[in-house]
Amino acid sequence: MNPFENISFEKQASIARIVLNRPDAANGLDSLMASELNQAAQLCSDDPELKVVILSSSGRFFSAGGDIKEMLSHGDAVGDAVKSLADDLHSAISTLSRMSAALIVAVNGVAAGAGFSLALIGDIVLAAESSSFTMAYTRAGLCPDGSSSYFLPRLVGLRKTQELMLTNNTLSAQQAFDLGLVTRVVAEADLAAQAEGLAADLAGSARLSTAYVKKLLLASYANDLETQMELEGQLVSRCAASADGREGIQAFVDKRKPQFD
Repeated sequence: MNPFENISFEKQASIARIVLNRPDAANGLDSLMASELNQAAQLCSDDPELKVVILSSSGRFFSAGGDIKEMLSHGDAVGDAVKSLADDLHSAISTLSRMSAALIVAVNGVAAGAGFSLALIGDIVLAAESSSFTMAYTRAGLCPDGSSSYFLPRLVGLRKTQELMLTNNTLSAQQAFDLGLVTRVVAEADLAAQAEGLAADLAGSARLSTAYVKKLLLASYANDLETQMELEGQLVSRCAASADGREGIQAFVDKRKPQFD
């Protein structure tokens, strides 16, 4: 039973699904959605059995970004309200980025503002052919949040980030793919099935291996070469000593498919 109002959340075996679920409001991020997303992210992070999370949306939009109407309703207190919303959103993003499970983001329709930001955080990002991406923040007199000032320049470089953030140019799914923002462009009718198929494949992987891939890549932004290689050595040795690592090594020698927990 879904415990949330503005998102839906379910878990089946080692796969969880988070769906942004305000289709009549273009899946705009209001304070409740941000809070519920944060709670769902924590549920995923705390689950020792979980291997994959799929983040998607209902309706025609992935997310049009922050709920401007809700912001307006706060009057002079809008600054505090937006900070509170951003804190919940940022906590959710941090948790999803650092959890052991792989994160698949399936983008349909428009991903604008914080919706664009959310699309960037996936370990694998699938985009429907009809989807589009725009920063949109400065159009509303705002500046980026949702981790886009961290992930976007790392994905496309500083110059392209400046252009996207300052001009609010809209990218098609193919343009987003060409820039390296999405992993794969798929037919809209196939988006859900592609996400589910990929999740099933990743669910067959060793959980510790996935967790350490994510850890290594996040650490590589800050570490020098030798520090990064030392971390690699520490983590690969832990993998090798784990039950899944021993199973994977034995299966390789036996020329069979490994059976990971």
